[in-house]
Amino acid sequence: MLIETRAYARAGLLGNPSDGFFGKTIAISVRNFGASVTLYPSPELHIEPQLQDTNVFRSLYHLRDSVSTLGYHGGVPLLKAAIKKFSEYCEAEHIRLPNQNFSIRYNTSIPRQVGLSGSSAIIVATFRALMQFYGVEIPQPILPNLVLATEAEELGITAGLQDRVIQCYEGCVYMDFDRDIMERQGYGQYEPLDSRLLPKLYIAYNTDLGKQSGRVHNDVRARWLKGEPVVVETMSAIADVAREGREAMLRQDGKALNELVNRNFDLRAQIYNITDRNRSLIEAARVCGASASFTGSGGSIIGLYRDDAMLNRLFVELKKINARVIKPYVV
Repeated sequence: MLIETRAYARAGLLGNPSDGFFGKTIAISVRNFGASVTLYPSPELHIEPQLQDTNVFRSLYHLRDSVSTLGYHGGVPLLKAAIKKFSEYCEAEHIRLPNQNFSIRYNTSIPRQVGLSGSSAIIVATFRALMQFYGVEIPQPILPNLVLATEAEELGITAGLQDRVIQCYEGCVYMDFDRDIMERQGYGQYEPLDSRLLPKLYIAYNTDLGKQSGRVHNDVRARWLKGEPVVVETMSAIADVAREGREAMLRQDGKALNELVNRNFDLRAQIYNITDRNRSLIEAARVCGASASFTGSGGSIIGLYRDDAMLNRLFVELKKINARVIKPYVV
């Protein structure tokens, strides 16, 4: 029995990053890039390392670049953490797992450290493989919680639920993380939206070497927890962008969506520090006439473009600053 599972990259379209602050978001799965997991029975539980997990390097500079983009441990810790969290979930739910071992390996085409959620895609694909191998069903709204707990509790990665929800649900999803809803049922209200309602979207991401995500933080959460008015009000306004965006999508109002994408970033920039590199992505896209906001925490942007001529300008102008432009494939 050979099991193969997959999870895709994702992009936050509107409301990002209010998901970590009881806000609202709209996100899409980006099927241009994905992470796959292969699992099959074996005498012992064996995690097969991939090329990016190697400890052999061509030079000191090869090691430096590898660590800059992949961290010190590659993808194997993600698989270990997911397997551990899966077993703990089954134990807590009194699900008795058969005594059978497996070999598991992963592969990914998701660009690393540019805000497209490559790490969580590997974890989602791992959970799907384990569920299939052991015949365990985890309710769809609960699975994102487990993926987030895997990253936060096991690996110390700072993240929100939005990425994991869209990677578990796929397509295009409107998410409401209202505090009352979260406290009452333990997860948000997730509404799949017809992806045919999406306007013409592009994504651009850095092709320069990035840095490991979850390592660089600022003080926004601490300020929010203290109730600092400018942070609380701005985060609420970012959540409203997603609410208004849902309404604009349903009425097919591309002009409003375009303005909301720009507003999302402009609000974020009021309370978050934006690096020169990330700001250059935004500015280059807007000079072309497109809207632009972050897909995640930085490193890639998403926005609306008007026509092929504008898309071609995006290709040209963003290439000048070492960024690649794609049209996201959303089912």
